[in-house]
Amino acid sequence: MEKFASVAALLLLLLCFPVAFSGHDYGQALSKSLLFFEAQRSGVLPRNQRVTWRSHSGLTDGKSSGVNLVGGYYDAGDNVKFGLPMAFTVTMMAWSVIEYGNQLQANGELGNSIDAIKWGTDYFIKAHPEPNVLYGEVGDGNTDHYCWQRPEEMTTDRKAYRIDPSNPGSDLAGETAAAMAAASIVFRRSNPVYSRLLLTHAYQLFDFADKYRGKYDSSITVAQKYYRSVSGYNDELLWAAAWLYQASNNQFYLDYLGRNGDAMGGTGWSMTEFGWDVKYAGVQTLVAKFLMQGKAGSHAPVFRKFQEKADSFMCSLLGKSSRNIQKTPGGLIFRQRWNNMQFVTSASFLTTVYSDYLTSSRSNLRCAAGNVAPSQLLSFAKSQVDYILGDNPRATSYMVGYGNNFPQRVHHRGSSIVSVKVDRTFVTCRGGYATWFSRKGSDPNLLTGAIVGGPDAYDNFADRRDNYEQTEPATYNNAPLLGVLARLSSGHSGYSQFLPVVPAPVVRRPMPIRRPKVTTPVRASGPVAIVQRITSSWVSKGRTYYRYSTTVINKSSRPLKSLNLSIKNLYGPIWGLSRSGNSFGLPSWMHSLPSGKSLEFVYIHSTTPANVAVSSYTLA
Repeated sequence: MEKFASVAALLLLLLCFPVAFSGHDYGQALSKSLLFFEAQRSGVLPRNQRVTWRSHSGLTDGKSSGVNLVGGYYDAGDNVKFGLPMAFTVTMMAWSVIEYGNQLQANGELGNSIDAIKWGTDYFIKAHPEPNVLYGEVGDGNTDHYCWQRPEEMTTDRKAYRIDPSNPGSDLAGETAAAMAAASIVFRRSNPVYSRLLLTHAYQLFDFADKYRGKYDSSITVAQKYYRSVSGYNDELLWAAAWLYQASNNQFYLDYLGRNGDAMGGTGWSMTEFGWDVKYAGVQTLVAKFLMQGKAGSHAPVFRKFQEKADSFMCSLLGKSSRNIQKTPGGLIFRQRWNNMQFVTSASFLTTVYSDYLTSSRSNLRCAAGNVAPSQLLSFAKSQVDYILGDNPRATSYMVGYGNNFPQRVHHRGSSIVSVKVDRTFVTCRGGYATWFSRKGSDPNLLTGAIVGGPDAYDNFADRRDNYEQTEPATYNNAPLLGVLARLSSGHSGYSQFLPVVPAPVVRRPMPIRRPKVTTPVRASGPVAIVQRITSSWVSKGRTYYRYSTTVINKSSRPLKSLNLSIKNLYGPIWGLSRSGNSFGLPSWMHSLPSGKSLEFVYIHSTTPANVAVSSYTLA
């Protein structure tokens, strides 16, 4: 009888959680997750496109505004390109590659991950045609949601919306700066020219965001109904500064975090969410990393407050805080009814990287309930991913195409309408609702890898196309999961997160450092010549730094009354010039540069000479 009772209990457990003991193929889930980004591509699809039921779309985007905005990603199940969630998506994909590049490569997905990032950054370059102009949306959510059409033949409005000094958007510009800075790290070795281009855009976007402050949805008002910036823009300014410091090692951005951490809420907000709108937990995690790496310097007291808030976020996820995050009976993080899964994947990523940061620094997580081993954070992330992949009360995989039981009627225009390659019959705006949206059958196109909105607070889920709160996918659901899946595929043990994880180039015997006395002179028009030379170099913490002396020569027969210099690709401090915004001029004590005389200024950074050029000058 006792044996029968034990067997019955086991059968009951298996009925409740039929896949709980099966384990998951995280590498397969990773590969599928990347396919979803290809399904979301807008523009001219490449020849190596693997999601073959999709075709070219949005080929005139930006044309009416006189700018080329072809490309980028549709954010979810509609055909609008929303800049804020798209930028967050790219930032999180880049962060995944930065932290877990080796694991992505081991799974054969590093190349696809980098391609997914570049599809976004190529678009952002187009969307940022001037230093203080950024296009933040193409299409209108209201008119788009009135229609149910394939992206390849949409008839909805494709108006482009932008921010500029008169219509600012610090949150949008800041997040895009973060995306470009993070991506520049990804391309630093494989494509250094492209990496420098991305970093230049990041510098400009940060300056734009910081100088002209305002919420983007006050300028692009059509975004308010869909992606309202509830948190404001302070979190994005801190987030962008953190990424620019990581990308450039420029002390200015570290100082920005130290000076503004308190005033902008970075050290004050104890968060219970992280996502496309609220970045504080992400900032706190990155700044805690800088502190653990010993980079805080004089800002250590402020950075410790950042870390305390990062700890608070992690503890709340583990249920070891005075303010814990709600979970479903099955153990899933629950934040809101609509697309709750976005908070699950983003929190899982933060707990994963923070676990490895703590392990690397030989530290424990400090919670109100006591110290917690870093491994518990990784175990928590694993529990959330396993729930997504099927270990839940419904035994449902919330990743389309993974497992045997996944959503079949996804709230997604492209997947729910027969491919244009199969049936070229035009689908009208309202006809799409009548014919395709309302049908009860499974989607004709499999949206492989998509993470849908997920279950409610009680683990319930209804697989219906009209149930957009639960069945609509989004790119920012998938992006954080890339890093988590890559990390879990490598096992459950810790490793040093501060070692390079992007595959290193072949190591060769180092060549002696060449110290050219004079570089090629940079000449402007007429009488002003510029000569640069290296005067000294030294090695600190494995990095070589150079002191550059730059001489500005007045070759005219008349005094040089005023001078404006443009200095690009400068990643360190500078002395001997006055600065106004992005322009440099004669030092305040020098009213003019006499004929035949020269002016010297110096700067320090760890790379090749900065690009110094004359913007304008006046002769007396």
